[in-house]
Formats: sequence, structure tokens, C-alpha cells
Amino acid sequence: MKTVTLYTDGACSGNPGPGGWGAILMFGPHKKELSGGEKNTTNNRMELTAVIRGLEALNEPCVVELYSDSKYVIDALEKGWARGWKARGWIKSDKKPALNPDLWERLLELCGRHTVRLHWVKGHADNPYNNRCDQLAVGEWQKLK
Repeated sequence: MKTVTLYTDGACSGNPGPGGWGAILMFGPHKKELSGGEKNTTNNRMELTAVIRGLEALNEPCVVELYSDSKYVIDALEKGWARGWKARGWIKSDKKPALNPDLWERLLELCGRHTVRLHWVKGHADNPYNNRCDQLAVGEWQKLK
């Protein structure tokens, strides 16, 4: 399988409010930037959408080195929370409904297709790819204001 690097970020002006997401896919010398936005959304929905759109852009199963500054995304996947929510009918361990089940459902499907290795990166720090994803995401929500 090919190994692809995926950087993602989401942003929102207000929570909820206009939001945007950005993703960068890299394979060998190739680099592709993706972005989009929604008029009324949340930051976490944009974080999830960035990962989903990045994984959906892959034409075949790949090993994906995923870099995100979202603890929500990384922890829910790495610690198995999202699979647990799904197994309980989208109910968290505290008996409250899990948020964003539509997006988690799709992300778990994609994680079944690809081998996803998770990496948390500090947001708004020295990582040029994370910073570029943030620029893409912010640019998208600014178009919607």
C-alpha cells in the first residue's frame, strides 16, 4: 500500500457559525490542497470534515499518516471512543448522546478502508502544513461571513 501524509484543520467563527476546513495530501513529490466550508456549523464538525474529505480523496486503500491539532478527533479515534459510541447506538459512556454521529459514522468507514496512523500536532505553532491547513480553513469561513 502507498503511504500518504494527510494534514487537516477546521475553523469556525462563532461556535456555531460559519466554518471552514482545510486538508493537505502528500505522496512523494505530489501535494494536493483541499478546502471547503459551511454557513452554520461547529469547529468540531469542521475538524471531522477535513479528515473525511482528505480520506475520501484517496482512490485506493492507503497507509495514511494523519496529522491533526484536534484532540477531539485524535483522542476519539486513538482511544476507541468513537467505536464505543457507535457500539452503544451513538451514546457516550456518560449516557449522553454523542455529537456528530453522521460524521463519525463516515470517518469510521474510511478508517476501515485505510490504515490510519494518528499524530496530534500543536495548533498555531511551528508546523508549516498545519498552519497552511488553518489558513485554508479560515479562508473558507471568511467567504461565508
